[in-house]
Amino acid sequence: MTADWSKIEALPATTLTDLFAQDSERLSKLSLDVAGIHFDWSKTHLTTDMVAAFEQMAKAQDLAGKRQALFSGEVVNVTEGRAVEHTAERGEGKPESVAIAQASHSRMRTLIDAIEAEALGPVRHILHVGIGGSALGPQLLVDSLGRDDKRYDVGIVANVDGVALEDVFAKFDPAATLLVVASKTFTTTETLMNAESVLQWMTEHNVEDPYGRVIALTAAPEKAMEWGVDETRILPFAESVGGRYSLWSTIGFPAAIGLGWDKFEELLEGAAEMDRHFRLAALHENAPALAAFADLYYTQIRHAETRATFAYDERLRLLPSYLQQLEMESNGKSVTAEGEPLGRPSAAITWGGVGTEAQHAVFQLLHQGTHLVPVEFVASIEPGDTLPEEHHRALLLNAFAQGAALMAGKQAEDPARSYSGDRPSSTLLLDDLDARTLGALIAFYEHRVFVNGVLLGINSFDQFGVELGKEMAKAAEKGGQTFDPSTDDLITRAFG
Repeated sequence: MTADWSKIEALPATTLTDLFAQDSERLSKLSLDVAGIHFDWSKTHLTTDMVAAFEQMAKAQDLAGKRQALFSGEVVNVTEGRAVEHTAERGEGKPESVAIAQASHSRMRTLIDAIEAEALGPVRHILHVGIGGSALGPQLLVDSLGRDDKRYDVGIVANVDGVALEDVFAKFDPAATLLVVASKTFTTTETLMNAESVLQWMTEHNVEDPYGRVIALTAAPEKAMEWGVDETRILPFAESVGGRYSLWSTIGFPAAIGLGWDKFEELLEGAAEMDRHFRLAALHENAPALAAFADLYYTQIRHAETRATFAYDERLRLLPSYLQQLEMESNGKSVTAEGEPLGRPSAAITWGGVGTEAQHAVFQLLHQGTHLVPVEFVASIEPGDTLPEEHHRALLLNAFAQGAALMAGKQAEDPARSYSGDRPSSTLLLDDLDARTLGALIAFYEHRVFVNGVLLGINSFDQFGVELGKEMAKAAEKGGQTFDPSTDDLITRAFG
């Protein structure tokens, strides 16, 4: 069903400073505290009337029913005829699916215990190969949470560019390395090519039985066995868990072993807390819903083509990259769930950067450029370092001041020194960046994507757009394939 945007389109476009002046309770109405995260949308153009209009749209689009279907294990991915059950991996879903996920986690923990007991020989390095969701999620977890207490050296490689693997080879001892191959179908070309190269590296360095040092993470265990992995070292996960939603499953193995099982469980618990909030809270005080309402206002009414996330915390430097896949692969669609033309903008282009580095690189455009770019700041009250307090204080004050400056602007006689202001931002302020809060943060983004998709009337859970280019690359590899003149010329120049 196509949503009716007329009520939202008819609302007045009031400036942010006027919105604050008109409502002394604006901050309290547009901020929430959930699962150790403070959410503040008061510096967006959301209003009480706009939120009410979005709530009416959500009712018309049956958001509540589709949310229930998501958590009940019904078919939500209609184009592929699948349930979408990543929430079951953290204990929120259909009881049978939750039980299967728990059994899978138990199997993973048993294997980790065996590795720690050196059943596979001495292991100091974990080399995880995957791509897309099979790499981005584990990378984010390990980079965010694994700086203080390194149980193992964890290297995660997605790029088929051999430079990426050789960088890890230079640091790891092949005799003490465990190869983890993560592929939902266990047919992913880039991942299997990288895995074969790791095995060759082990063989060249006289590692006895390289296949005996392989762990497979997959929804197709029979394919992993055909490839050569022993059944005892295959960690399956459900077909109903999508790649970009899979870090909660056995795809999270490098985080579970690298960070320790307690942290992995805390990650799941934090996500489950956000799941419960999303299921139970009214939409006008529901964090994923409010965030999606703001997203949709800027893409559909203000015609913003991009949205930027800036992590004012070095430990979250990979968050923008993670969100790029989560948001653009999920909602970068041009047809509805029924296959009809969408007829309006889909997901914004997601981009971002890290803290004060970004201020000196891209914030010129945000403050004075001609593009409207909604900005999201993510920061933690507790620092991740042990340096003098002024470091973290300066970091946070920069984040807060940037949001204030985007909104307020500044007029000057010299046009080059004028700031128009009225530029929106939201802030997510974490009490601390620990496993529980990170789990809640990632789950928040997942549910935000879902609400965006439902209100646009699209299916957020397929990704056919990633296939065509890969199919053409495979055809080019086989040879005898004619492309356009430009592509044929590039192939000839590169390979003769």
